[in-house]
Amino acid sequence: MAKESSFDVVSQVDMQEADNAYQQAAKELKQRYDLKDADAELALDKQKQEITIVAPSDFVCGQVMDILNSKFVKRGIDLSAIRWSDAQTVSGGKVKRVGAIISGIDKDTLSKINKHLKATKLKIKTQIEGDKLRVSSTSRDTLQEAIALLKAEDFGQPLQFVNYR
Repeated sequence: MAKESSFDVVSQVDMQEADNAYQQAAKELKQRYDLKDADAELALDKQKQEITIVAPSDFVCGQVMDILNSKFVKRGIDLSAIRWSDAQTVSGGKVKRVGAIISGIDKDTLSKINKHLKATKLKIKTQIEGDKLRVSSTSRDTLQEAIALLKAEDFGQPLQFVNYR
């Protein structure tokens, strides 16, 4: 019998890169002439994996988000890995938005990915393990096909393919 090869489908964000992007955005926020006196605040909670923006208006909040998004892109973090809440009005007429950094794949998305792979009729085996999906097959070419199919689809969050053996 031929040896089986496999890979794992995961969704992870490197929190060190997210912290670096946050630090760069906070620095630019203090230095930019148009935002220097805007009284906008930017905060990162590493434990909760949340980014909080508090700004005097919706426009300024959008500007801060644009700065932050550009830093994330430069650091190689996919923007679909951050789910932003709707703008909330807080005390003093300020606007607050919270962005949750997605780590792991939820059960619904895992089952969607699993169903998508099963519908392709490739000769693969899939197994859900916690917040990741293990895909295995005797043919490495079949696994490469599966990766290409998953890259072509949008499941609402970035996917990485790790432990390819």
